[in-house]
Amino acid sequence: MKYIIIALLLGTQIYAQNSTDKSLLKAIEDLNKAMVDANKSQLEILTASGLSYGHSSGKIETKDEFIKAIVTGESDFVNIKLSNSFISITKKTGIVRHKFNADTNNNGKPGTVQLNVLAVWIKEKSGWKLLARQAIKV
Repeated sequence: MKYIIIALLLGTQIYAQNSTDKSLLKAIEDLNKAMVDANKSQLEILTASGLSYGHSSGKIETKDEFIKAIVTGESDFVNIKLSNSFISITKKTGIVRHKFNADTNNNGKPGTVQLNVLAVWIKEKSGWKLLARQAIKV
C-alpha cells in the first residue's frame, strides 16, 4: 500500500506565516502525493514547463522526462517523508530545503533514499509550480 507522510505541517522548522506560505506548503504536499500516486495530470499541473529535476546521481530530467519516469515506474515512490524543512519566499519565488526520505520500488526493485533537497518554486496565476530541484545523498 502506498502512502505519504508530510512533515512540513507538523513538528518541523517550518511555519506558514500567510496564505502564500500555506499555498506553497499545499503545493509541496500535493506534488509528493502525485509522485507517490504516479498521478500524471497532477504532476503536469504542479511542475513548470521549464522544469530542471536533478537527482542525487547527477541525472537531470526535463518536465516530460520526470513525469514519464514517475508514471512508468522507473521512479516509483512507495512513500515520501519530508523533515527539517525551510521555506523562504521572495515575491513569486519560493526556495525550499528539506530532508527527503522515501521507500522506492524503481523498476520493481525495492529501495530507500535519504536525500537533502533544494527546490525552487515559482508562483504563476494557476498556483505554485516546481521549477528546479536538486538532490544530494545524505
